[in-house]
Amino acid sequence: MAPTDSHETVEATVRRVPRFGVFMGLGVVLGIIAAAIVTATGSYEESAALGIVYPPAQVFGFALLWTVPIGLALGGVVALILERSARRHDRVVRVDHETVTDASGDA
Repeated sequence: MAPTDSHETVEATVRRVPRFGVFMGLGVVLGIIAAAIVTATGSYEESAALGIVYPPAQVFGFALLWTVPIGLALGGVVALILERSARRHDRVVRVDHETVTDASGDA
């Protein structure tokens, strides 16, 4: 038995889009770097309200709570802007869509 096939020509839109995960990951990395800079440049004086001194590791953790989500969001926004600008460069192409199946049932 001969295999059966179906053949059709369809139109498809082709465009380049950024990978959101890469941009958001870069935002997280930049957030970690920003937290390290804030920690390194901060002064570790006694708190006026509580009378305690926070250690650098704790300051770094507190800074991560702010800088990582901000970096994540900014990376996503940059990816969205690039994705929107990529829509202007869409191309419509003709694609041959072909499906071949074996009539005997063997895959």
